[in-house]
Amino acid sequence: MKLYCKIVTVALCFGVVLLLYLFVSSGDEPPYKVAKEGYEPLVSSGLEKLSSTNLVYFRPAESQFWRKTPRLSRKKHGKLPSRRGKFADTRKHGEQRMYTKDRTIGEWMHLAVVACGTRLEETLTMLKSALLFSSRKIIFHIFAEDSLKSQFESNLQKWYHYYPPSFQFHIYPITFSAGNPQEWKKLFKPCAAQRLFLPVILRDVDSLLYVDTDVLFLRPVEDIWSFLNRFNSTQLAAMAPEHEIPKIGWYSRFARHPFYGAAGVNSGVMLMNLTRIRNTQFKNNLIPANLTWEEMLYPLYQKYKNYITWGDQDLLNIIFYFNPELLYIFPCHWNYRPDHCMYGSNCKGAEEEGVSVLHGNRGVYHDDKQPAFKAVYEAIRDYPFEENLFQSMFYPLQSKFLNAVHTLCGRIPQVFLKQIEHTMRKVYERNVIVHIGHVI
Repeated sequence: MKLYCKIVTVALCFGVVLLLYLFVSSGDEPPYKVAKEGYEPLVSSGLEKLSSTNLVYFRPAESQFWRKTPRLSRKKHGKLPSRRGKFADTRKHGEQRMYTKDRTIGEWMHLAVVACGTRLEETLTMLKSALLFSSRKIIFHIFAEDSLKSQFESNLQKWYHYYPPSFQFHIYPITFSAGNPQEWKKLFKPCAAQRLFLPVILRDVDSLLYVDTDVLFLRPVEDIWSFLNRFNSTQLAAMAPEHEIPKIGWYSRFARHPFYGAAGVNSGVMLMNLTRIRNTQFKNNLIPANLTWEEMLYPLYQKYKNYITWGDQDLLNIIFYFNPELLYIFPCHWNYRPDHCMYGSNCKGAEEEGVSVLHGNRGVYHDDKQPAFKAVYEAIRDYPFEENLFQSMFYPLQSKFLNAVHTLCGRIPQVFLKQIEHTMRKVYERNVIVHIGHVI
C-alpha cells in the first residue's frame, strides 16, 4: 500500500509540473506570431475564392495583443527569434540586399509627372498610390498647366494631415527649352514631350523617376528606385519593353524610324540618372560628332517628325537605338499594360510576382473595355486615408474582379492582386506590429 501511494504521489507531481510548463510556455511566443494569429490568411488567387462568402474579415490590432504578448528583453533572451513563413527573407544564397550603394534610407526619392487637360484626378490617384505603400520620403515634381496649379495645391496640402513628414511637392509650368514650344506641346498627347526636358529643367536633381499620369504603384516606390543601384557604369536610364512578343509588337510591325531592340521600349515608366544624362555625349545620325542631350532633342525631332506616331516615346526609342549601352531594361511587371493580358497573358514576371506598377494606357481606367484595370484604379482613388487597407481597399477590389471575368485580363486576378496584397501586409507589419512593439 505504501508503494502504491508513492507511485500515485509521483504521478500527480509530474502532472502538475507538466501543466505548469505548458501554461508558462504558451505566453512566451514572440509578438509577431501572436499578431499573425489576429487575422486569417488572405485569399488572392483563383476566381472561385473571390465570392463574398470567402472574404476574410481583417481584424486590426486590439488590446488583447497587449495581454498575450509580453515584450521580450534582449538582455534576458539574447537575439530575438527570426521570422519564418511568408515574411521570411526570401533571398537566394549569395543574392544581395537592395540599397547596397549610396541611395539608402534617408535620401529623398524624386517622382515627376506631367499633367494637362483633364488629368487632375488621374494624377492625384497616382500620387496617392505612391504615398500609401512607400516608407521613404518622396518629392513630387509636378509639371502642370496654370489652370491646374491651384487644384493640385489644395488637394496635396490636405494630405499633409495624414503624411506630414513623408512628402514634399513642387509645381512647375510647362516649358520647353529648345525649338518651338507649341510644336512640343502638341506632340502626341498634350504636354507629354515635357519629360524630354526634365534633365535640363531639374538641374539640382541627381536621379528621378518619371511616370505617366495613368500609372499606379502596387508596391513601394523605393523598390523601383533601387534599380538605380543596378545600373552599370554606362547606363543612365531604365524602361520596360513595349511588347514581350516582338513579332506582334507595334514597333516591329509598323515603325518607320529606328527603335530600341527587337520590340522598342515604353516610356510611361522611366527611371533616370539625370546627372549622367547631362554629362553624356550621345551618338546620333544627325552629325558625325556626338551631341549633348539638349543639343540633340530639337534637331532629332525635326528629322523624324513626319515619321513618328507616339511622339516623345518614339524619340527616346531613336536615341537609345544609337546608344543601346546606355539603357537598362525593366522586367515587364514594372510597367504592366493591357497589352500584357488582353490577347492572353504574356508577362511571365507578373504571373510569378504579380504586377508591381500598373499602367492603364488606352484610357482603360475610364471605360469598360478592361474592367480589371478600372477596378484597381477606382479602389485606390476611392480609398479614404487612415482607413483599414484591407477592409476599405483590398476586399472591395477582390469583389470587383467578379465583374471582370468576361475579359482575358479579368480571368487572371492573381496577377493584379498578388503584389498589392503582399504590399499591404508589409504596411500592416510596419504600421501596426512595430508600433505595438514600441508601446509595450
